[in-house]
Amino acid sequence: QVDLEESGGGVVEAGGSLRLSCAGDSRTFSGNAMAWFRQAPGKEREFVARVGWSGSTTSYSDSVKGRLTISRDEAKKTSYLQMTSLKPEDTAVYFCAGDVSGWSGRAAAGYDYWGQGTQVTVSS
Repeated sequence: QVDLEESGGGVVEAGGSLRLSCAGDSRTFSGNAMAWFRQAPGKEREFVARVGWSGSTTSYSDSVKGRLTISRDEAKKTSYLQMTSLKPEDTAVYFCAGDVSGWSGRAAAGYDYWGQGTQVTVSS
């Protein structure tokens, strides 16, 4: 079993919606800040959104703010990325990540736990 497991990816038309889920356990999820990253072919892994350990603080990249919403359910040990008004440029493999220290911010290298990714394809 991987540390975190994403699900919910798929193919959607531009303007559509998807909700991604990221399931963890007490070690990889509970008490950790959680984030979503994405990576398109030929591009660097890109920060998308982050939610603090309590769920009270969130941060988004400028490219997705207002369209994507990150949340977490501590009881289910699951984080979510609700995606609306999707654009073709949102097409990428989406990864979830956990940060034990809470200091990693938007830097992918600082995260302790990762999933294998889920593909999101937005057609025009």
